[in-house]
Amino acid sequence: AAFIAKIRIEGLRDYGSALSPFNAFQTIQGLETLEIRIKKHSDNALKLAKWLQEQEEVAWVNYPGLETSPYKTLSNKYLPEGQSGIVTFGVKGGYDSAKTIANTTKLFSLLANIGDTKSLIIHPASTTHQQLSDEEQEATGVTKDLIRLSVGLENIDDLKADLTEAFAVVKETLKIN
Repeated sequence: AAFIAKIRIEGLRDYGSALSPFNAFQTIQGLETLEIRIKKHSDNALKLAKWLQEQEEVAWVNYPGLETSPYKTLSNKYLPEGQSGIVTFGVKGGYDSAKTIANTTKLFSLLANIGDTKSLIIHPASTTHQQLSDEEQEATGVTKDLIRLSVGLENIDDLKADLTEAFAVVKETLKIN
């Protein structure tokens, strides 16, 4: 009962007692295309994860839809239509390489949110988790080489090209092979 009261009070405070007609229209419109957008996020993320596995600059890739993922069986069971738009990967060269890649991409926006229609990139060790010690970062699963992508709805070839250019910058400026 207390939880229901909290939701009701905070909901009324934050959203008002009724949606405006325009907000209701936008909500319905968004819900009508949600399935299509989520499918595209998942398809793009899987394609990008597979492509990243083939790149020499990449040390590892984490995506539940990959055959190599320890979560593949669970993701097939619970997420049969697609495994999300989130891909994490590590780059050779560690912290400096990862930070440079995140800051160099042009199509990916450097933002911490997830689930946008546009693709987003973040290097957690230098942004969202920078206040933590190295030990605390490791304990939360944030490694120095980790990059997190929230893959959007763009053309997959454009996303690959953007990352390819960022990898080239790292190779040139940091002399990483």
